[in-house]
Amino acid sequence: MNLEQEIIINQYGQNLVHIEVLVNNYKMLDNDGKRIYLHHLVSLIIQSMPENSDISQAIENSHLKTTFTPCVLLKKGGTKYHNLKKIIDLPDDELDKTLVLLLNLFKLGYYRRFQNEKNNPNKWWYWDLSDKKIVDHIINIKH
Repeated sequence: MNLEQEIIINQYGQNLVHIEVLVNNYKMLDNDGKRIYLHHLVSLIIQSMPENSDISQAIENSHLKTTFTPCVLLKKGGTKYHNLKKIIDLPDDELDKTLVLLLNLFKLGYYRRFQNEKNNPNKWWYWDLSDKKIVDHIINIKH
């Protein structure tokens, strides 16, 4: 995942980008690329520190059936890394559902942290990503 993709995911966490943008970008990847994307997304989820109490809301927000395998695994195993890894290692035909579910889980944890750490000078991902100057600055300092 490149920096621009990571910025877009964080913009999604700040309610600046619709999930469809992320899903459409993801669908352009081959299955190996999708798995790499999901691994990076799991890292961002762990960083955002979702709570197990976020799981039901993430499933509801995803509009996925609660009986879908990624939803069942998330409900049973919680938000720890080993369980998220198990979810992203599901067969290829589960990857699109997994993406939608995990993006919704990410958003809940991220937004809570964003409210507490907004504009933390050491964490660009909590800066105001609606400001193009800030986004350009992030790209310039990270490249």
